[in-house]
Amino acid sequence: MANKSFSRKDRVNEQIRRELAELIRTELKDPRVGMVSLTDVEVTPDYAHAKVFFTTLAAAEQLAEIKKGLDKASGFLRRELGRRVRIHTTPQLHFVYDNSIEHGTSLSRLIDEAAATSRQTSPDEDGEAPPDTAAES
Repeated sequence: MANKSFSRKDRVNEQIRRELAELIRTELKDPRVGMVSLTDVEVTPDYAHAKVFFTTLAAAEQLAEIKKGLDKASGFLRRELGRRVRIHTTPQLHFVYDNSIEHGTSLSRLIDEAAATSRQTSPDEDGEAPPDTAAES
């Protein structure tokens, strides 16, 4: 069997992500939701359920309210999605906060700190240690 680079499931996931992002941006009136970005959608093989991964710039304290707003709107979003996307079953929507951006930022900060520490303690180009770390005679 040939390996497809972009399967039907991938196309459906992407189309659902695009349509939901548009619906949330233009049709959803819940003030709790605000500015969210949909990062990914994973539909089950039978198209009965879809995990919708989202991220937001809101404070961590507001995440619970944003998720409540999205969960409350899931019926509306599912109905509108069914009108826009032609698949045999419109999936139930399950919203999941995507912390990968925060995690990536945290890892990047740790790498930068480690690199800065390494530069401070490593010998310079002449092979001598920096003055503040050199042993005094």
